[in-house]
Amino acid sequence: MTQFAHRKGTVDVTVRRADGTAVGTPVSLRQVSHDFGFGNIGFELMDVATGRAAQSDLSDAWLSLFNQATLGFYWRNYEPTEGAPHTADLLAAARWFRERGVRLKGHPLAWHTLAPAWLMGRPLDDVERTLRDRITREVTGFAGLVDQWDAINEAVIMPRFTAERNAITPLAHELGRVEMVRLAFETARAANPAATLVLNDFLLTEEYAHLIEECLTAGIQIDAIGLQTHMHQGFRGEDQLAAILDRFGAFGLPLQFTEVTLVSGNLMPPEIVDLNDYQVEQWPSISRGEQRQADEATRMYRQALEHPLVESVTWWGLCDRDMWLGAPGGLLRADGSPKPAYDALHALIKGEWWLPATEVFPTATGVVTVSGWAGDYELTAEGKAAMVHVAAGASGRLEVTLT
Repeated sequence: MTQFAHRKGTVDVTVRRADGTAVGTPVSLRQVSHDFGFGNIGFELMDVATGRAAQSDLSDAWLSLFNQATLGFYWRNYEPTEGAPHTADLLAAARWFRERGVRLKGHPLAWHTLAPAWLMGRPLDDVERTLRDRITREVTGFAGLVDQWDAINEAVIMPRFTAERNAITPLAHELGRVEMVRLAFETARAANPAATLVLNDFLLTEEYAHLIEECLTAGIQIDAIGLQTHMHQGFRGEDQLAAILDRFGAFGLPLQFTEVTLVSGNLMPPEIVDLNDYQVEQWPSISRGEQRQADEATRMYRQALEHPLVESVTWWGLCDRDMWLGAPGGLLRADGSPKPAYDALHALIKGEWWLPATEVFPTATGVVTVSGWAGDYELTAEGKAAMVHVAAGASGRLEVTLT
């Protein structure tokens, strides 16, 4: 079987003019998008996306590689003052990305970390009501722009989290993890029944798998399982990734690698348990680390694409100057120049895994065959165009009219 065959499809397309006659002239075929989610966070482009800055080399580098953006809805930052959320900025950013063909995901709706300080000290029923209202507001207000959400983040440790006092952990302790997940998912589902809702966690162990099993048994509809994969301490390797995919693939749900980090500098010491505890003045990218990062990124993306349940991979940051923990985990150096990992992923996503523009000749009845990666394709002939979608595993026929 051809590698990645499960990611491809074939459609025989009858191309017609507006008057219904079949086109007999050459047809230009161009891939426009991938169905697979090649994602990154959109945080670094907020000034551009909201019009506070002009489009830059950074935004050009982002848009030339990625088709899915994660937007930050961290409650403490999004609504620093109760009743005054930064809705306008996020709406402007969402529209900017969508206008450029980028799919969007909101992260996260419920999380203990970065819960607002103004929520502290309130009765638990008030905290629950306010959290439900927040979820409903965001999911309703962004419907049609952001239709995918990390509904709840890091629910495994939510009831026992002690690193920072917050108002959400006591609620999770009172309700229990399953009911906390239900709160987030069912509130979001009611606000936008068409939304894709993701359960996201960093603890990729049996404890997380057990929580998923409990939630599904309790009748909670989970649309996808999020697998955080920050690897500041070193690449997990194919065997460990395969074990993770086996563990969570057993549920038969779509899988998302939601937060990928591979550093191009020295690795974080292995004895660090909480990554946030590693604080260094400088963490530079180094030549040998950049080559290692490129090799590991290539291996991980290949493995992800090979697994039939994986639907997206999101790299967590573009440029080193804006990376979480100050880590050299970007695909661009601090000066904006591309690292080998950027070039390597570009060679895959827009090279090896992309159908090059080509000219095809229709049959006598105007049929052209579109065979390639699942995604959208543009057909152009006689100065007019039509769009065709090829689904993974597709094998069929359709008609389009050039307009």
